[in-house]
Amino acid sequence: MTGYNNSDAPEESAASRLRVAGVAVGYGDAPIVRDVSLDVPDGALTVLVGPNGSGKSTFMKAMARVLPVSAGEIRLDGRPLRSTPTREVAKQLALLPQGPIAPEGLRVRELVAQGRYPHQSLLRQWSREDAEAVDAAMRAADVIQFADRPVSDLSGGQRQRCWIAMVLAQETGILLLDEPTTFLDLKVQVDLMRLLRRIAREDGRTLVVVLHELNVAAAFADHLVMMKDGRILAEGRVERVFTAATLREVFGLEANVLRDPASGRPVCVPIVGPIETVLPWRAAQ
Repeated sequence: MTGYNNSDAPEESAASRLRVAGVAVGYGDAPIVRDVSLDVPDGALTVLVGPNGSGKSTFMKAMARVLPVSAGEIRLDGRPLRSTPTREVAKQLALLPQGPIAPEGLRVRELVAQGRYPHQSLLRQWSREDAEAVDAAMRAADVIQFADRPVSDLSGGQRQRCWIAMVLAQETGILLLDEPTTFLDLKVQVDLMRLLRRIAREDGRTLVVVLHELNVAAAFADHLVMMKDGRILAEGRVERVFTAATLREVFGLEANVLRDPASGRPVCVPIVGPIETVLPWRAAQ
């Protein structure tokens, strides 16, 4: 589409660190994700969207090697993910799963410190480098002021920032986050997505995020992936993918797609019809 200017967004990489080729994955003998291929752009914020049950979280778990693939291959830095040693994977790729819960009484600093686990061994115990990484992660996520407070005492948005600080402390180049904004107020969602976008653009990290809010996804994604029935139906830069036609095909949603005059980003406005159609009782008044 013409008239869209997003020159500050990272370009798609020709040789992605995380590459998915013809993958099938599921639970038992039931495949949920089928024949999915994706080259995740390096140093960019990639967002996965799709209806409930479309396979987003399953696909995310496969990329994190939480679930094994039954067909196809995932490569990390050119090597098959399935045969890469676990500790080595954990030094390159971090996963924040959906709805994590901290143990009762666990303090923020203790939670964030768990991100340093892949860097520990019998020969390498906790060091000043680890402590500095934890402090840096808390500062980046803007939670250092809560360092000595129990995680359970914080608001939903503050807790989510603590979890993000934990994966930042892991110091991986790739972060996978499954629905980090679920159940948060819109303002908190926007603040959280600003943080994630900054991590991608200023730190050069590669982020893959599952979201439900379509307009939030369109506002922040550098690369947008739309899934339905276990397959990728559309992917690419937001202005190419976020159209009325793809929203209809993927979500069954009739909507007008407009342009935010401030950012140039697409915004969807559902078509609800005349007020008399939506609320018949109003027509009788």
